[in-house]
Amino acid sequence: MILEIKNLSVSLDGKNLLTDINMNIAHGARHLLAGHNGSGKSTLVGAIAGMPGYTISSGNIIFDGRDITSETTTTRALLGIFIGAQNVPEIPGLTVLSFLKHSMASHKHFDTGHDLSMGEFLSKLDMAREKLDIPKDWLNRSINVGFSGGERKRLMLLQLVMTNPKLAILDEPDSGADANVRGQIAQTINDMPDTTFLIISHQPTFTEMIKPTDITTLSHGKIMIQ
Repeated sequence: MILEIKNLSVSLDGKNLLTDINMNIAHGARHLLAGHNGSGKSTLVGAIAGMPGYTISSGNIIFDGRDITSETTTTRALLGIFIGAQNVPEIPGLTVLSFLKHSMASHKHFDTGHDLSMGEFLSKLDMAREKLDIPKDWLNRSINVGFSGGERKRLMLLQLVMTNPKLAILDEPDSGADANVRGQIAQTINDMPDTTFLIISHQPTFTEMIKPTDITTLSHGKIMIQ
Protein backbone atom coordinates (compact mmCIF):
# COMPACT_ATOMS: atom_id res chain seq x y z
CA MET A 1 0.00 0.00 0.00
CA ILE A 2 1.19 3.51 -0.79
CA LEU A 3 -1.16 5.08 1.78
CA GLU A 4 -2.71 3.60 4.93
CA ILE A 5 -5.03 5.65 7.09
CA LYS A 6 -5.72 3.99 10.43
CA ASN A 7 -8.48 5.03 12.85
CA LEU A 8 -7.96 8.68 11.95
CA SER A 9 -9.96 11.37 13.75
CA VAL A 10 -9.38 15.03 12.87
CA SER A 11 -10.61 18.29 14.35
CA LEU A 12 -10.40 21.96 13.39
CA ASP A 13 -10.79 24.76 15.92
CA GLY A 14 -12.06 22.24 18.46
CA LYS A 15 -14.74 20.83 16.15
CA ASN A 16 -14.46 17.16 15.21
CA LEU A 17 -14.62 16.79 11.42
CA LEU A 18 -13.47 13.20 10.79
CA THR A 19 -14.10 10.15 12.96
CA ASP A 20 -12.27 6.79 12.83
CA ILE A 21 -11.34 6.91 9.14
CA ASN A 22 -9.76 3.72 7.82
CA MET A 23 -8.67 3.66 4.19
CA ASN A 24 -5.99 1.90 2.17
CA ILE A 25 -4.77 3.02 -1.23
CA ALA A 26 -2.74 0.60 -3.33
CA HIS A 27 0.23 1.52 -5.49
CA GLY A 28 -0.93 2.72 -8.90
CA ALA A 29 -4.59 3.14 -7.89
CA ARG A 30 -6.95 5.78 -9.27
CA HIS A 31 -8.91 6.23 -6.06
CA LEU A 32 -12.02 8.42 -6.12
CA LEU A 33 -13.01 10.21 -2.90
CA ALA A 34 -16.71 11.01 -3.09
CA GLY A 35 -19.29 12.63 -0.83
CA HIS A 36 -21.54 15.65 -0.51
CA ASN A 37 -20.21 19.13 0.29
CA GLY A 38 -19.15 19.27 3.93
CA SER A 39 -18.71 15.50 4.19
CA GLY A 40 -15.04 15.81 5.17
CA LYS A 41 -13.23 15.24 1.86
CA SER A 42 -11.11 18.41 1.94
CA THR A 43 -10.42 17.84 5.64
CA LEU A 44 -9.04 14.40 4.85
CA VAL A 45 -6.85 15.89 2.12
CA GLY A 46 -5.61 18.54 4.56
CA ALA A 47 -4.79 15.93 7.18
CA ILE A 48 -2.87 13.78 4.71
CA ALA A 49 -0.93 16.82 3.50
CA GLY A 50 -0.24 18.03 7.05
CA MET A 51 -1.82 21.42 6.45
CA PRO A 52 -1.74 23.78 9.45
CA GLY A 53 -4.87 24.04 11.57
CA TYR A 54 -5.94 20.43 11.39
CA THR A 55 -5.46 18.51 14.64
CA ILE A 56 -5.17 14.74 14.52
CA SER A 57 -7.00 13.59 17.65
CA SER A 58 -6.18 9.92 17.12
CA GLY A 59 -4.93 7.50 14.49
CA ASN A 60 -2.04 7.33 12.06
CA ILE A 61 -1.17 8.14 8.46
CA ILE A 62 1.31 5.73 6.88
CA PHE A 63 2.84 6.77 3.56
CA ASP A 64 4.98 4.32 1.61
CA GLY A 65 5.70 2.40 4.82
CA ARG A 66 6.59 5.48 6.89
CA ASP A 67 4.47 6.99 9.64
CA ILE A 68 4.04 10.63 8.62
CA THR A 69 1.40 11.55 11.20
CA SER A 70 3.71 14.09 12.84
CA GLU A 71 5.74 15.13 9.78
CA THR A 72 5.64 18.67 8.41
CA THR A 73 3.87 19.61 5.20
CA THR A 74 7.25 20.21 3.54
CA THR A 75 8.60 16.79 4.48
CA ARG A 76 5.46 15.09 3.19
CA ALA A 77 5.81 16.92 -0.12
CA LEU A 78 9.47 15.95 -0.44
CA LEU A 79 8.61 12.32 0.35
CA GLY A 80 6.38 12.33 -2.73
CA ILE A 81 2.92 13.66 -1.84
CA PHE A 82 1.59 16.19 -4.34
CA ILE A 83 -1.46 18.31 -3.57
CA GLY A 84 -3.46 19.79 -6.43
CA ALA A 85 -5.62 22.21 -4.44
CA GLN A 86 -8.97 23.43 -5.69
CA ASN A 87 -8.10 27.08 -5.11
CA VAL A 88 -4.45 28.05 -5.53
CA PRO A 89 -3.48 31.60 -4.54
CA GLU A 90 -1.80 34.14 -6.78
CA ILE A 91 1.86 34.78 -5.93
CA PRO A 92 2.95 38.11 -7.42
CA GLY A 93 6.67 38.33 -8.08
CA LEU A 94 7.32 34.58 -8.14
CA THR A 95 7.56 33.37 -11.72
CA VAL A 96 6.44 29.96 -12.88
CA LEU A 97 10.03 29.24 -13.96
CA SER A 98 11.52 30.10 -10.55
CA PHE A 99 8.86 28.16 -8.69
CA LEU A 100 9.41 25.02 -10.75
CA LYS A 101 13.19 25.31 -10.50
CA HIS A 102 13.17 25.61 -6.69
CA SER A 103 10.64 22.78 -6.39
CA MET A 104 12.65 20.44 -8.61
CA ALA A 105 15.92 21.35 -6.88
CA SER A 106 14.46 20.61 -3.44
CA HIS A 107 13.16 17.21 -4.55
CA LYS A 108 16.45 16.31 -6.24
CA HIS A 109 18.51 17.20 -3.16
CA PHE A 110 16.13 15.40 -0.79
CA ASP A 111 16.13 12.22 -2.91
CA THR A 112 19.80 12.06 -3.87
CA GLY A 113 21.74 14.64 -1.86
CA HIS A 114 22.90 16.18 -5.14
CA ASP A 115 22.14 19.54 -6.72
CA LEU A 116 19.94 19.90 -9.78
CA SER A 117 21.80 21.07 -12.87
CA MET A 118 20.22 23.76 -15.01
CA GLY A 119 20.58 21.53 -18.07
CA GLU A 120 18.68 18.70 -16.40
CA PHE A 121 15.96 21.08 -15.28
CA LEU A 122 15.51 22.80 -18.64
CA SER A 123 15.45 19.48 -20.49
CA LYS A 124 12.70 18.12 -18.27
CA LEU A 125 10.81 21.40 -18.40
CA ASP A 126 10.84 21.49 -22.20
CA MET A 127 9.55 17.92 -22.40
CA ALA A 128 6.74 18.58 -19.90
CA ARG A 129 5.80 21.91 -21.47
CA GLU A 130 5.58 20.43 -24.96
CA LYS A 131 3.61 17.43 -23.71
CA LEU A 132 1.03 19.74 -22.12
CA ASP A 133 1.18 22.39 -24.85
CA ILE A 134 2.15 25.09 -22.34
CA PRO A 135 3.18 28.37 -24.01
CA LYS A 136 6.79 29.30 -23.26
CA ASP A 137 5.84 32.84 -22.27
CA TRP A 138 3.86 31.49 -19.30
CA LEU A 139 7.17 30.65 -17.60
CA ASN A 140 8.02 34.30 -16.99
CA ARG A 141 4.63 35.21 -15.54
CA SER A 142 3.87 35.32 -11.82
CA ILE A 143 2.18 32.24 -10.37
CA ASN A 144 -1.54 32.33 -11.27
CA VAL A 145 -1.58 36.12 -11.72
CA GLY A 146 -3.88 36.85 -14.67
CA PHE A 147 -4.44 33.15 -15.40
CA SER A 148 -7.93 31.84 -16.08
CA GLY A 149 -9.36 28.87 -14.18
CA GLY A 150 -8.44 26.47 -16.96
CA GLU A 151 -4.94 27.92 -17.29
CA ARG A 152 -4.37 27.47 -13.57
CA LYS A 153 -5.32 23.81 -13.92
CA ARG A 154 -2.80 23.44 -16.75
CA LEU A 155 -0.10 25.01 -14.56
CA MET A 156 -0.99 22.46 -11.89
CA LEU A 157 -0.51 19.70 -14.48
CA LEU A 158 2.90 21.13 -15.41
CA GLN A 159 4.04 20.96 -11.79
CA LEU A 160 2.56 17.46 -11.46
CA VAL A 161 4.43 16.15 -14.50
CA MET A 162 7.66 17.87 -13.46
CA THR A 163 7.70 16.46 -9.91
CA ASN A 164 6.32 13.01 -10.88
CA PRO A 165 5.14 12.27 -7.30
CA LYS A 166 4.45 8.91 -5.72
CA LEU A 167 0.99 10.10 -4.65
CA ALA A 168 -1.01 12.92 -6.23
CA ILE A 169 -4.08 14.19 -4.39
CA LEU A 170 -6.26 16.29 -6.68
CA ASP A 171 -9.11 18.24 -5.07
CA GLU A 172 -11.75 18.80 -7.76
CA PRO A 173 -9.23 19.21 -10.61
CA ASP A 174 -12.13 19.49 -13.07
CA SER A 175 -13.63 22.53 -11.30
CA GLY A 176 -13.39 25.68 -13.40
CA ALA A 177 -12.06 23.78 -16.41
CA ASP A 178 -13.69 23.53 -19.82
CA ALA A 179 -14.14 20.26 -21.69
CA ASN A 180 -10.74 20.45 -23.39
CA VAL A 181 -8.86 21.04 -20.13
CA ARG A 182 -10.84 18.32 -18.36
CA GLY A 183 -9.81 15.95 -21.13
CA GLN A 184 -6.19 17.03 -20.75
CA ILE A 185 -6.33 16.45 -17.00
CA ALA A 186 -7.80 12.97 -17.47
CA GLN A 187 -5.23 12.12 -20.15
CA THR A 188 -2.36 13.26 -17.94
CA ILE A 189 -3.63 11.10 -15.09
CA ASN A 190 -3.93 8.09 -17.37
CA ASP A 191 -0.43 8.73 -18.77
CA MET A 192 1.20 8.50 -15.30
CA PRO A 193 0.94 4.80 -14.31
CA ASP A 194 3.72 5.08 -11.71
CA THR A 195 1.85 7.76 -9.76
CA THR A 196 -1.01 6.85 -7.45
CA PHE A 197 -3.95 9.26 -7.53
CA LEU A 198 -6.53 10.20 -4.90
CA ILE A 199 -9.10 12.36 -6.67
CA ILE A 200 -12.08 14.37 -5.43
CA SER A 201 -14.71 15.01 -8.10
CA HIS A 202 -18.47 15.48 -8.34
CA GLN A 203 -18.73 15.25 -12.11
CA PRO A 204 -19.69 11.80 -13.49
CA THR A 205 -18.40 12.59 -16.98
CA PHE A 206 -14.95 13.39 -15.58
CA THR A 207 -14.82 10.37 -13.29
CA GLU A 208 -15.69 8.16 -16.23
CA MET A 209 -12.65 9.53 -18.08
CA ILE A 210 -10.24 8.75 -15.23
CA LYS A 211 -11.66 5.23 -14.73
CA PRO A 212 -11.34 5.01 -10.93
CA THR A 213 -10.10 1.68 -9.57
CA ASP A 214 -11.64 2.30 -6.13
CA ILE A 215 -14.23 4.60 -4.58
CA THR A 216 -14.48 5.76 -0.96
CA THR A 217 -17.53 7.81 0.04
CA LEU A 218 -17.57 10.12 3.05
CA SER A 219 -20.66 11.35 4.85
CA HIS A 220 -20.65 13.59 7.93
CA GLY A 221 -16.98 12.84 8.59
CA LYS A 222 -17.29 9.06 8.39
CA ILE A 223 -16.80 6.47 5.66
CA MET A 224 -20.04 5.10 4.28
CA ILE A 225 -20.15 1.32 4.24
CA GLN A 226 -21.00 0.19 0.72
